[in-house]
Order: sequence, then structure tokens, then C-alpha cells
Amino acid sequence: MDRFSMTSPALIAHPLERKLEDRAIKRARVLEILDAAARDSVLLTSHTTLSWYLDGSRIGISLAGDPIAALLVTHDGDHLVTFNNEAQRLIAEEIPAGVTVHEIPWHGSLSDVASWLGPGIFPATESELATPLRLARRSLLPGELSRYELLCRDSATILTDVLSQATPQTTERQIAAALAERVVAAGADPLVLLTSGASRAAFRHPLPTDSALGRRAMAVVCARRDGMIANVTRWVRFDDGTSAERDAEARIANVESDIFDATVPGASIAHVFSEIQAAYPRHGFGPDQWQLHHQGGPAGYAGRDPRATVAVADTIALNQPFTWNPSGPGVKIEDTVLLSSEGIRPLSVDHRWPTTKVNGIDRPITLQR
Repeated sequence: MDRFSMTSPALIAHPLERKLEDRAIKRARVLEILDAAARDSVLLTSHTTLSWYLDGSRIGISLAGDPIAALLVTHDGDHLVTFNNEAQRLIAEEIPAGVTVHEIPWHGSLSDVASWLGPGIFPATESELATPLRLARRSLLPGELSRYELLCRDSATILTDVLSQATPQTTERQIAAALAERVVAAGADPLVLLTSGASRAAFRHPLPTDSALGRRAMAVVCARRDGMIANVTRWVRFDDGTSAERDAEARIANVESDIFDATVPGASIAHVFSEIQAAYPRHGFGPDQWQLHHQGGPAGYAGRDPRATVAVADTIALNQPFTWNPSGPGVKIEDTVLLSSEGIRPLSVDHRWPTTKVNGIDRPITLQR
């Protein structure tokens, strides 16, 4: 085994524990949305909403593909339609109790409700109710939070394991391969794996190459399990760093701290975004930095649900997860956190990773090798 094969026991995927009370709350929320919209049903079709409503069920095959099921929510019950080559597995392994499953040919249509349930049903599309559905899933229920915390901790642990073994000669692809191995062993999907060595530090979304890491490197993991996605960035350095680097790292953590301060119940995402725009020049970055990379936003069943902009009027709620990711030239900070009743609580935590307190919250710093 080479140095990037797993040398410790693999993280074992935990069994999905669905809580009936969580499912009942989600169904009640969707029925309230239907009543408010004066509609009798809605057809759920996206990975994000299906995974949320079905409490983490895996309803995809290709990571880049559409779901292989759709779900009609009515006051009379939940009806899931899927292809004949998928139904047996879904019933046996994924679909919670209380959902009626309808099979169609593998070449059939998931959106033609009349073809599998009969005429006379005209459901709302998911896009018609996108905003209220998004707000319905913003606060995590107890079962969801328990699963999400574990995923976030696992993701942070994986980054610590891999970057603690890295050397300046390790290539970006070797880092990505080692991350992928551990993510899959943990029962998760590696949706995004980014790595940049010193020669590519200027890129904000660095897909891995055969370049060696050199004197410093960044790695990013976005891992999905039980329908939820953890987003984590970490840095490693093989020398003492320059004073300019250390200064920029501290300043970007202060930008993030200002974002955390603005992330409070009742505030709008648009308001937080305006605070982000002001935070960069306040901490010595150019006022255009927010334009050079997205800044993150609410997290959970989508990587960002949604990405924050000045146009997002959604308000913030307790027990809502976030991944903010301010960045500047050669620096970035990113963790998945929860807005709890005590304030911001980081979820993607591995206590082996070095941290420093920023405004009372432990924040990751560069791992010095």
C-alpha cells in the first residue's frame, strides 16, 4: 500500500435512521404550502427536495444525472414513481414506510402523472413552489441534525487524515484520490474534490492536476450522505509561510467573523450579503473581492440552498446550517456551521486540526508540516 492508501480503519457508513416524527413534520409542512397556494398536489422532482422529503433516501444513480424517481404529494398520501429497473431496490433499501410506489417502463416519463396515476390530477410543479419548499427545509429537525453533524465531522476528519500525510512532492491528484477513497468508505458521495498546490493558489475552483503541492496547498471536500452535503476547506503548509500569507489568512478569518455576526435569526440572506460586501474592504481586501467567487450561503440538502446574493430575500432561522466561504488572493476559509440558540456552532470539526479563536469561535488555521 502506498502512503495514500487507508492505513487506519475505514469510516463505516452508518445505517440511515429515519424518525417517523420528522417525516410527519415534513409532510405537514408541504400540505400547508399546498393549502396556501390553493393547490391539491405537488410533484417533487429535484435531488434536493426529494432527499429532504424522503429523509435522506438515495434517489439517484449518476452523480451528474437527474433523479430516477419523482414524488407526488397529495392530501391523500405520497406517491412515488420510478422506473421498473429501479423499483425493487428502492423499495427494499431506500423508500420509507407510508409511500406508495408506482412502476413505469424504464423509457417512461416521471413527469406524466396521468400515465401512472390516472387522469384528473394537475399537480403544481416543484419550481412553482420553490421558495416555500426551500424555507420548509431550512431548519434541521433532530434526526437530520444528528446525521448532518456526523457527516460534517467525518468530512473534517478525512481532510485531516489526508493532509497530515501529504508532502511537497505529493501531487494534487494523489490528494484528490485519497480524499475520494475515504469519502466513499464513509458511505458518502464525493460531489466536489478540489486541490491546489502552491503554483495554482490563484485559482478559486482548482480541479486537481498532476502538479506537485510544493510549499503550500488547499484541499476542498463537498461530501453528500443521507441527502445532505458537507462543505469543508483546509490548508497545509510545508514551510513557515510568508508574513503576507499569514496576515491574509488572519484577515480572511475576520471577514468570516463579520459574516457570522450578521447571520442571525430573522435577518435576510440579502442583508448578510451586503455585510459580506462591506467586510472585505474593512479587513484590507479590495472591494471587488466578492465579485471574484461566490460567497456561500445556507447549506443542507444542496451545496448552497441557495447561493447568497442581494436578490435572495429568504430569512434566516434557528437550526439552519450555513457554509460561508469568503476568499481572497491565495486565501479562503470554509466550514459548515449551524445557527443554534447559542450562536454559530461549527459542525465540520476535527479536534486534531489546529485552530485559533476568532471572536470567540474556534476557526481552522493552516496545518504547519
